[in-house]
Amino acid sequence: MTHSRFARTAGWLALPCLVAAGLLAWYVTRDPASPFEAEQAARFDPALVSRGEYVARLSDCVACHSLPGGKPFAGGLEMATPLGAIHATNVTPDRDTGIGHYSLADFDRAVRHGVAPGGRRLYPAMPYPSYAKLSDDDVRALYAFFMKGVQPAQQANLASDIPWPLNMRWPIALWNGLFAANTPYAAKPDQDAQWNRGAYIVQGPGHCGSCHTPRGLAFNEKALDESGKPFLAGALLDGWYAPSLRADHNTGLGRWSEAEIVQFLKTGRNRHAVVYGSMTEAFNNSTQFMSDDDLAAIGRYLKSLPGDPQRDGTPWQYQAESVAAKLDNPGAHTYVTRCASCHGLDGKGQAEWMPPLAGATSALAKESASAINITLNGSQRIVAAGLPDAYRMPAFREQLSDREIAEVLSFVRGAWGNHGGAVGAQAVGTLRGHTDPASSSPIVLHMR
Repeated sequence: MTHSRFARTAGWLALPCLVAAGLLAWYVTRDPASPFEAEQAARFDPALVSRGEYVARLSDCVACHSLPGGKPFAGGLEMATPLGAIHATNVTPDRDTGIGHYSLADFDRAVRHGVAPGGRRLYPAMPYPSYAKLSDDDVRALYAFFMKGVQPAQQANLASDIPWPLNMRWPIALWNGLFAANTPYAAKPDQDAQWNRGAYIVQGPGHCGSCHTPRGLAFNEKALDESGKPFLAGALLDGWYAPSLRADHNTGLGRWSEAEIVQFLKTGRNRHAVVYGSMTEAFNNSTQFMSDDDLAAIGRYLKSLPGDPQRDGTPWQYQAESVAAKLDNPGAHTYVTRCASCHGLDGKGQAEWMPPLAGATSALAKESASAINITLNGSQRIVAAGLPDAYRMPAFREQLSDREIAEVLSFVRGAWGNHGGAVGAQAVGTLRGHTDPASSSPIVLHMR
């Protein structure tokens, strides 16, 4: 009797719940309103197209929608997800396989709300939760660039590998209702213009949180702006640890000045670090093309974000020690024979060309993925101002075993005051099986 009463009660309760769910589904699945509904196609004057190209650089559109050796923005890049692989789409103005038939309102819905013409929901691998903060003027300029500044390419889009029923897209509308922003960036009146410009770029077109903000159980960014403590606090993604962009002393920008942030984004290096991993493509195709004023604004904004000593731990301090005295340690021996010629016996590297390992984020973070990945697979070629870098981290996957890599990384992560912790051979083996050596060819794509 108790179970029967519960079943009947649950049945009655289910009715209003289903009605509420239906209303919610209707609300979040309807096409979002666009400020361009009644507007004719934007006037494609050269200044607007040029402005749109710059917004595309800010937004790093080329990184996902292009392939090395392929036509710019023709799509095809495979992106792994926990549910299966999806592929970036053709966003050239080709009318058959691209977006040439999009109106400005169509383009706006896709970019800022993740809804393609016909109501098809885009997977949030497209960072529309961030792009939602783009201004109307920037969307208009971006549309002008894609319609008149990009060459049409007839290249069919590839289907995703996500199996049914997981490939049903209507639940994305519910996800959007819970986790995605839906309004452009609003300037903070208590902050100056430079801070607000930096916040706009970082939160919006730069979509920095897509990599640097930890994700929740629903794969949502835990925070979309500085009001949330997890925002830009560092995250593990695709075999790399994207470090904190907050003022964390060990794993973030606490020891960096605003000028050093600008230098890193403009040249790919400073006295603390050199770009590597996924950040290499962001530098090669996006940050180095930003104006000095915008880079300064980014530096200003990022330096305003407080760190979290409880999360970050005891601040690192350099501790001098003799590596030669530890040669009985197999990790130290490998370091001396394989690493010291570039990174130094003192771990301080060589000026801005060979990055220091003493105090490096990869040697202080609890996550060891970046240290393992770059040791196994090396780094991509950095291209600054059109010139390929003469130096790059070589891949050691063929020269060193899992055990040897674990030993040398454990040594580095415990030397010179580093306190990242030991690395196990099993962790190295796992990444060895899931990653590939970095290409020696630079991934730099010219948009026009």
